[in-house]
Amino acid sequence: MAASAPTISFVSLGCPKALVDSERIITRLRAEGYALTNCHDGADCVIVNTCGFIDSAKAESLEAIGTALAENGKVIVTGCMGAQPQVISDRFPEVLSITGPQAYESVVEAVHRAIPPAHDPKIDLVPPQGIKLTPRHYAYLKISEGCNNRCSFCIIPHLRGPLVSRPLPDVMREAERLVAAGVKELLVISQDTSAYGLDRRHEAAIWKGAGVETRILDLARGLGSLGAWVRLHYVYPYPHVDALVPLMAERIILPYLDIPFQHASPTVLKAMRRPAAREKTLDRLARWRALCPDIAIRSTFIVGFPGETEEDFKELLDWLSEAKLDRVGCFIYEPVDGAAANDLDLPFVPAEVAKTRHDRFMRHQQAISLEKQRAKISKRVSAIIDEVTPKGAIGRTMHDAPEIDGTILLSSRKPLTVGDIVTAKVKRAEAYDLHGAVV
Repeated sequence: MAASAPTISFVSLGCPKALVDSERIITRLRAEGYALTNCHDGADCVIVNTCGFIDSAKAESLEAIGTALAENGKVIVTGCMGAQPQVISDRFPEVLSITGPQAYESVVEAVHRAIPPAHDPKIDLVPPQGIKLTPRHYAYLKISEGCNNRCSFCIIPHLRGPLVSRPLPDVMREAERLVAAGVKELLVISQDTSAYGLDRRHEAAIWKGAGVETRILDLARGLGSLGAWVRLHYVYPYPHVDALVPLMAERIILPYLDIPFQHASPTVLKAMRRPAAREKTLDRLARWRALCPDIAIRSTFIVGFPGETEEDFKELLDWLSEAKLDRVGCFIYEPVDGAAANDLDLPFVPAEVAKTRHDRFMRHQQAISLEKQRAKISKRVSAIIDEVTPKGAIGRTMHDAPEIDGTILLSSRKPLTVGDIVTAKVKRAEAYDLHGAVV
């Protein structure tokens, strides 16, 4: 009789890129016979995959570590905050191991030291696509690690290192396995998706007998041939991004671009070390919409950055009025230990001023979003079903990514199942969500 499997409780914090790291660790542990549990109490060990991007994320990570120690006692820490191990060990010297992001082998070795595996090859099977922490019908596909940008507010290059792109055939093989397992939507992620392949000098590769180059355009074409929705996240607006828009118009990939513009004032953008060509950006948005009229542009912005004046902020609001972006998020600036922004000789924006600007920003964009949403009334949209309830179904249109964008609440005369892709007619619109009926 096989020995009972040692159990691991897992906490995954932070962004989708960290979630993919968690999936890789869990897949390896499951292959070695470890079982997973949602309860710290009673588990043989707890792994906490931390986020260390901003102070509030660090506080959440430290709280999660403290909770795991209190409820279990055996805790292994990994992730972005693990790149600053002293901060963790000073607070929690009893943790078993601390490693940084992407340190999969070190995490597994730490688990081995704490609890040796009890592998039984007759019963311990792992599906070909690995263990996923997302619903079965969509999955994150990480195409690279690290980043070569040096934005003054960000320490990701310090935490995760420079850009390291995965070989294109490796990405395609993983995507094929996911689609074969029932995934209907591939969410392409990295720290800088449009820089994919730059570190490899866009090396030539062979996929399915055809020659390709290791660049985002060829990868997007390849992924689009698999029959699943392909959604691009974290796309910096480099010139070659323009070539992706015709693929969206042809529905090879979804008409959706997630571009972190961060601000619109040239003064603030310069301090952020971000591209600062306001008019050129508006011109490119117009060209993209001319090529693909139903393209959705999502972006994030930071208010309250050091030196941001009321004039800078009003310039941002004016830009939003012209750009008319479809999906927008806003964050209040938080200082990050080790970020270059800390050394800028610029006045700090008081917290109450930053909070007021955040609220004004959201009200301003909400009016724009509502106008764009109402324009969809009576139109037909494609939607993927995320949840089925007794009252109907909750889905997302091609213009909505899971967890960060809106939903469409659907009625239907025929039974629906999670993962179905349907056509719906929009009946009613709110600032973020739609209501419709399957046709």
